[in-house]
Amino acid sequence: MNKPKPRSVVSILDLTTDEINGLMNVADDIENNPDKYREKCKHKILSTIFFEPSTRTRLSFEAAMLSLGGSVISTADSQSSSAAKGESISDTVKVISNYADIIAMRHPKEGAPVVGAMKADVPVINAGDGGHFHPTQTLADLLTIRRTKGALSNLVIGLCGDLMFGRTVHSLIEAMLRYPNNKYVMIAPSELRLPEYIREELDKAGVDWEETESLEYAMPKLDVLYMTRVQKERFFNEEDYVRLKDTYILDEEKLKTAKPDLAILHPLPRVNEISVSVDDDPRAKYFYQTLCGKQMRMALIMFLLGIK
Repeated sequence: MNKPKPRSVVSILDLTTDEINGLMNVADDIENNPDKYREKCKHKILSTIFFEPSTRTRLSFEAAMLSLGGSVISTADSQSSSAAKGESISDTVKVISNYADIIAMRHPKEGAPVVGAMKADVPVINAGDGGHFHPTQTLADLLTIRRTKGALSNLVIGLCGDLMFGRTVHSLIEAMLRYPNNKYVMIAPSELRLPEYIREELDKAGVDWEETESLEYAMPKLDVLYMTRVQKERFFNEEDYVRLKDTYILDEEKLKTAKPDLAILHPLPRVNEISVSVDDDPRAKYFYQTLCGKQMRMALIMFLLGIK
């Protein structure tokens, strides 16, 4: 008998605005009433299959499931999975569907989680696919912004660094376009500016946005500053990476012109783009962001498993 295809989340656009807001409300309840959720996923199994290196995302998913009373089975990289023997994504997820109730999947190839979601018999959550999407990081970002700024509208949002390959940037823009009256400042060298399809989405939405190569120019305007690293793994040319990797380094000097209630976010890992001197600044929210990520993954796992 054919079962109905389970709901998966590959892109942030797979969730409606009402669903995203509902997930944030659940995350807030998790924050305030953690004991209520300790056995919500008892006897449920999450499989994390990561074909690309990850620390925070993989551990965040695993911590989320364990905090819900569930269990985890994991493969940390492609070399420790049957992918090293040439097994297809389709075959991998079909097999794992017999072992787990839900799958979190990361892959270096754009679109691989789409294949996984089509072929799996359990829900699949995209944990990052190349330079494409990273929806659960976006959920973490949205919750962090809502908690620190009080709303997801009427904000000036600066996105700085690798805007070409930064999947977290692409997903965040697509999500924030649903909320009204936001303005965007894209801060990047010309080689790493936004890809054309995201630029077209901004224009189609009719929002106010601009591009600059100067972080100093943008700083006084911003309510939110989303820093990103220049991703070595996305470059074909080592010389280009070396030339661009330290283009933007946020330090206390640059923050002198910033608003006192600026929220500084970063998807992590950080390399050089935020000085450690900023860590003690109350505007630095990037470590708090990781907690928000765990809580949003808890909410999403329950949602996809149909657990109230």
